Amino acid sequence: MRMHLLTLLEKYEERVLGQSTTLRLLLSAVLSGGHVLLEGVPGTGKTQMVKTLASLLGGDFRRIQFTPDLLPSDITGSMIYNMKEGSFETLKGPIFTNVLLADEINRTPAKTQAALLEAMEEKQVTIQGKTYPLPDVFFVVATQNPIEFEGTYPLPEAQQDRFLFKLLIDFPSFDEEKDILKQIIEKSFEGKSISSILDMEVFLTIQREIEQVTLGDGVIDYVMQIVRKTRETESIRFGASTRAGISIGKAAQAWAYLEGRDYVTPDDVKIVAKPSLRHRIQLSPHVELEGTAVDQIIEELVGAIPIPR
Repeated sequence: MRMHLLTLLEKYEERVLGQSTTLRLLLSAVLSGGHVLLEGVPGTGKTQMVKTLASLLGGDFRRIQFTPDLLPSDITGSMIYNMKEGSFETLKGPIFTNVLLADEINRTPAKTQAALLEAMEEKQVTIQGKTYPLPDVFFVVATQNPIEFEGTYPLPEAQQDRFLFKLLIDFPSFDEEKDILKQIIEKSFEGKSISSILDMEVFLTIQREIEQVTLGDGVIDYVMQIVRKTRETESIRFGASTRAGISIGKAAQAWAYLEGRDYVTPDDVKIVAKPSLRHRIQLSPHVELEGTAVDQIIEELVGAIPIPR
């Protein structure tokens, strides 16, 4: 099964250039059964990243463009009256898919955000009092733009906590960006469809294998020390929740599996700690005024904890 994933990663990196670590983290989150919040300026390939992954996984893909007038029923679905049959029938919304891209989630009001986030947590949707389960493989990748604030509705901390990772999409290096331009201008990929590497049954099998990756007591203690340290540090106003520790553990298992190991090391924990914590902690006001970045605080915090042997 690992060979399938390595092939998938290879094809993924051929299609999405300059984001190798981000692609691995995104795949790790998905394999962990978690949802991801992608943040980056426009034009950095966030949508392409998600669409390509959905094609490689062989799953159904839907995209919702979030706008201020979007209603919860536009996501979940509604009941309509069929005049021909003389009865009501359920019209399921775009949330009934395997991979859902919630584009610019911070452009829609809290009520609509909550409809999506409830489905993420419960893996079910209620339409007119009737509950419908979502597919076994279901994950949401939500994007948000960090530079536009007018007409946006920032996700509350409690809702951000539902996301396993928050990944920051940066600009590629000079050479990588040059390769992207050449491929687009020369239309290198034109006519080349993306063949799926996996299917949903294989994906579920891999998820079950990842659950068997060993997470030793020493590593669990290390994860707990990191999480609890966020609640005891003066530079952090509000620390991470218990869900953060669960997220780090599950993501570390997936990362170790991608690396070809059946056990988690402290280095795996270090790699996934930053994307697992950056959206779950709130810095103290004096630290924010100094302009210190969240990632820097997390690095210092993790670096201060002894690594278990």
